[in-house]
Amino acid sequence: MKLIGLVGTNSTKSTNRQLLQYMQNHFADKAEIELVEIKDLPVFNKPTNKKVPEIVLEIAEKITNADGLIIGTPEYDHSIPAVLMNALAWLSYGIYPLLNKPVMITGASFGTLGSSRAQLQLRQILNAPELKANVLPDEFLLSHSLQAFDKDGNLVDLEIIQKLDAIFDDFRLFVKITNKLSNAKELLHKEAENFNWESL
Repeated sequence: MKLIGLVGTNSTKSTNRQLLQYMQNHFADKAEIELVEIKDLPVFNKPTNKKVPEIVLEIAEKITNADGLIIGTPEYDHSIPAVLMNALAWLSYGIYPLLNKPVMITGASFGTLGSSRAQLQLRQILNAPELKANVLPDEFLLSHSLQAFDKDGNLVDLEIIQKLDAIFDDFRLFVKITNKLSNAKELLHKEAENFNWESL
């Protein structure tokens, strides 16, 4: 199984990136996880010629070719970071790599809530007509993330590891099921292409 891990931050030192790196290594025998950065994307400006930057097209192609997507999101002011919103805006502008794509959401935070409000907002965004991703009902929340890893980047709490293992196993099954439920994908693609917020 080939998965993309989208690093939803432009911070150079992030426990959300660290969590995705841990998953990449920890689940190496179950899936190939390629981490993709979004920190260098230009600011979305809705170009009238609908020309999408090459760097965005490269990310879109990786997502399209992958079996599923893991998004790691921090929480800033009760919401997802601007850099992640920017990436999603590009990835829904005349290109539709997330349509029916199985998505698992993870999030790490220094406090006790583990980016729960950002994850809720991200679910709503991923349900937008031009995105329409298929999001796993369960999410993985990592609280007190500064104390969660050892010096080698491994999670130290056995219960947290067991929970992540269980959710990831469910996600692998979810990916297989979702990829079989493809009857409506062409219709979703047509609806996304024809959708126009200005005509509502």
